[in-house]
Amino acid sequence: MSAHTFQAAEAALRALNTAAENIWIDCHAHWPTLSIEAVPTIDSTNSALMRRARAGQLDPTVMMAVTQSAGKGRSGKHWISPAGDSLSFSVGLPLTNVTGLAGLSLVVGAVLAEQLSPRVHIKWPNDLWVGQQKLAGILVEITSMGPTHYVVIGVGINIKTPTLASPAANAMPPIGLDALTDEAPVMSDVAHRCVTALIQAMVDFPLAGFAPWSARFAARDALAGVAVQLSDGQSGIARGISPQGALRLELANGTMTDVISQEVSVRPCAL
Repeated sequence: MSAHTFQAAEAALRALNTAAENIWIDCHAHWPTLSIEAVPTIDSTNSALMRRARAGQLDPTVMMAVTQSAGKGRSGKHWISPAGDSLSFSVGLPLTNVTGLAGLSLVVGAVLAEQLSPRVHIKWPNDLWVGQQKLAGILVEITSMGPTHYVVIGVGINIKTPTLASPAANAMPPIGLDALTDEAPVMSDVAHRCVTALIQAMVDFPLAGFAPWSARFAARDALAGVAVQLSDGQSGIARGISPQGALRLELANGTMTDVISQEVSVRPCAL
């Protein structure tokens, strides 16, 4: 590890520890047994919390990492970033009396978008975009233990715009928070705002579900009215989100169909 890399990792860990203290102050009233961890490196914050949950450890937990060796994205993709260039964290919460978990990733997207910038929009079901550049990814994993659902919400946010040595053809170009403001984003502040807002939103989500968030999602919907191509071969015009969080797709013949996030991935036809 070079001296520069070591210094960047140290600074990032200090920032995460500062954020951890502030998150606990703001959130322990909602989740009195909440624990918050900041680690220098781990394979994946999502994987770590899921391993614990499957071993019966269902305590509310926030894990933030400076670096991940196998950060998880949708469809098994990896999220890897140098120390200090991105914010990676997972929030694990035991939820009971849940009316339904459909739309959870959309609520997470709306919460984060509102905390980050007016320019941030949500690409259904689990990415944050600025224009057609990817700022952040969301991965929600769930395991059930009797009546309790243990939900792990994994988030990766670009603090700095990544430099891609050899970008893949037609790949979504990335962007960082540093491109959205004249001042350099402060990792401790970003982590504090985003994690706190997520935990507070999860207080009401088990009973209320996605419905109270539908208008807020619609205001940030990156695909509304856009021609999209689905990975299963379908194409059409995205017409917003159903009350259950499904993508409403208008087919060429004018009929409407609801697309469930687990079934397909979606890209605008222009990409």
